[in-house]
Amino acid sequence: MELTVLGRYGPYPAAGGACSGYLVTAGTTRLLVDCGAGVLSRLAAHLPLEGLTGVILSHLHSDHTSDYFVLRYALEVAQFQGRRREPLPVWAPPEPAEEFGRLGYRNVFTVRPVLEGQAVQVGELTAVPFAGRHSVPAFGWLFTAGGAKLAYSGDTELYPDFPARVQGADLFLCEATYTETQLSQGARNHLAAGQAARAARAAGVKRLLLTHLSPPQDHRVLLQEAQAEFPAAELAAEGKTYSVSA
Repeated sequence: MELTVLGRYGPYPAAGGACSGYLVTAGTTRLLVDCGAGVLSRLAAHLPLEGLTGVILSHLHSDHTSDYFVLRYALEVAQFQGRRREPLPVWAPPEPAEEFGRLGYRNVFTVRPVLEGQAVQVGELTAVPFAGRHSVPAFGWLFTAGGAKLAYSGDTELYPDFPARVQGADLFLCEATYTETQLSQGARNHLAAGQAARAARAAGVKRLLLTHLSPPQDHRVLLQEAQAEFPAAELAAEGKTYSVSA
């Protein structure tokens, strides 16, 4: 299994960057996880857009979904030109209902609601959602293929069972929006880098990639706070492909 980081920023992209978007591949399976601002053009550098196997949206905030509404046009053109026939499967939280209702478009998507703990099969990948704690319903995901395990936090605050949800992951892609100082000042709805690292340590993961980085932050501080708790922490690098193996 491989993870390609298409975008790592939130809630808006840095200059030349992109919001949350990740390509997870296993064999011939090509799964797009989140599709924020700037992700689609990056994805097109890796495969024809009609070559996707499926899309998972962790939650329905715009920094995770905005380019999804452009992807529909690419798929519509591909259908018209005969390069794709079947609708693209999409999995997303059913709430907020108004946002979920916007996800369908003609016959280019088949949109399916996500239920906590209910596994979905996407080609050669098995994907299991777990509920996070955010300002709207949001899910993290566990992806497995060939014995390898990739965990993705989505957007979430820390909660007691969080480390258990990502236990033993070979690679843990985790949001790190805040510094510890910001957290002590009342920042909510997201994790601090130190929290992500402590969760990684408690979960016994092999590697930690920090993502959902806020553009104004000093990312060196985020990395230092994380590495103080989990030395193997790294900042997710846009455009880089990471191998995930057991």
